[in-house]
Amino acid sequence: MKEERIENLEELSEMLSYTFSDITLLDMALTHSSYANENPDLAWEDNERLEFLGDAVLQLCMSDILINKFPDYAEGQLSKVRAAMVSEQPLAGLAREYRIGDFMLLGRGEEISGGNGKDSILGNAVEAIIGAIYLDGGYESALLFIRATFQPLVDEWIESPIYLDYKSLLQEASQGRFRLVPQYRIVSASGPDHDKTFEIEASIGNIVSTTGTGKNKKEAEQDAARKALQKLEEI
Repeated sequence: MKEERIENLEELSEMLSYTFSDITLLDMALTHSSYANENPDLAWEDNERLEFLGDAVLQLCMSDILINKFPDYAEGQLSKVRAAMVSEQPLAGLAREYRIGDFMLLGRGEEISGGNGKDSILGNAVEAIIGAIYLDGGYESALLFIRATFQPLVDEWIESPIYLDYKSLLQEASQGRFRLVPQYRIVSASGPDHDKTFEIEASIGNIVSTTGTGKNKKEAEQDAARKALQKLEEI
């Protein structure tokens, strides 16, 4: 490996806050199949196997993190958060944050077509890097890296409208546990037209029934769903 390439990899390693014992693993993680195909004499393979491994490691580590972060979440809720964290878009976003595209080895065609900016290539590279860290330092190293790297994404998700969609969370929990879909009905609507307050009941069969209030129907339904989720946690 050329000295310049080693220096570049060490620069990326520093940005990732992980020091590789075997820097060739990082080089492999950044080697796209198009580059490997054009360079058959390459001393190592492309990043597809590392990507396969990294995907599994990321799923496991993220499950570990979320189980501890959200002790009251049901399986469906945990799956929803994990899926949001490990999908292509956030992975590509992380790759751009660490400028991973600048360090990718791409074939001529991919390079000309802007492959180092494609979400799919960048997301796969992040998974490959995780696989490389796992092989280099083991599970604990991978977990520490993923926890530090993905924590801002978890925090951002908590503040997002998706997190506050209690109706969706209630439906997942209700269908998962009871095979029932929550029902909503208006109990009352009071006040002048320009300042109404709605009261809406959320019910799951004869198992749970709660009422919520809000300045519109959607707000009242969310409030009722939130309270129903709290009751489900007590059951």
